[in-house]
Amino acid sequence: MPHITIQHFPLDLGPEQRRRLADTLTALVVEQFGTYEGAVSIALEPVEPGDWTATVYEPRIAGRPDELIKTPEYRS
Repeated sequence: MPHITIQHFPLDLGPEQRRRLADTLTALVVEQFGTYEGAVSIALEPVEPGDWTATVYEPRIAGRPDELIKTPEYRS
């Protein structure tokens, strides 16, 4: 505890980018949740653009607005 899942369009993050992302998110979660580094887990879940609405937007964003701490402002 806590676990973070980032759902995103497919993106090829190199090892250094993944490490920096993990380090930055971990530090923030440790600070905000008052936990320790070893308790934090992070997953990256690529989602194809054509699947985004059904897989992410409808069930995770529109379907659970009370759980969001930031809502998207999609561009056209």
